[in-house]
Amino acid sequence: MGLIDSIFKASPEKTSFKKQLKNVLGFTPGNTELYRTALTHRSMKDGASENNERLEYLGDAILSGIVADFLFMKYPYKEEGFLTEMRSKMVNRVTLNDVAVKMGLKKIVYFNKFDNSLKVSQIFGNTLEAVVGAVYLDKGFKKTKTWVLERIILPYMFMEDLENLEINHKNKLYGWANKNGKNLEFETLEEKMEGGRRLFTIGAVVDGELIAQGKAYNKKDASQVAAQIAVEKLGLSKEE
Repeated sequence: MGLIDSIFKASPEKTSFKKQLKNVLGFTPGNTELYRTALTHRSMKDGASENNERLEYLGDAILSGIVADFLFMKYPYKEEGFLTEMRSKMVNRVTLNDVAVKMGLKKIVYFNKFDNSLKVSQIFGNTLEAVVGAVYLDKGFKKTKTWVLERIILPYMFMEDLENLEINHKNKLYGWANKNGKNLEFETLEEKMEGGRRLFTIGAVVDGELIAQGKAYNKKDASQVAAQIAVEKLGLSKEE
């Protein structure tokens, strides 16, 4: 049994996965199977212990706390409202999805590539949260905090740009619709339980046509994600 275990541990597949992880994460992981779970979407494995939803739940809370601490220290004279809005800009699904893609996570996520609906969802941002959860369990909070700062916040989240970012994309989209005589509605496309939480899919519908959709664990965030995607798709983000 010991020989079989040692052969498995040294298998080319496992060695390759560990190397891919090190390239993306910037460090050598300890428990590789923990990260494999973090990178496995529910579309591939339905069991709670086999996909990344539980780790996403954990990583979401840890990331939010690290971001809150970072903002508290960076802006010592800013009020609570500013800090809350900045945190929302940093941890919303669209921002995290963009960071995850730039980090290279997309290349090593296990998901059903034949499911077209996943292509318009924010699964890579969700996966990034799961990876944060995995790093926490593997390395502890102190190293996780350092990793988040050095590998997520500092290289990809530019505070000056985020300060000027229009976060209420719904208002921007409504303004465009009113100006151009369009009928804009936000519709609930799906509502289901995932990982013990209710997940909403909200669609931005213009003149009866679905132009974007977003997913989140409350309708407000899901509609903002849908609105941001719609704003970018319509080219409104380039307008002053």
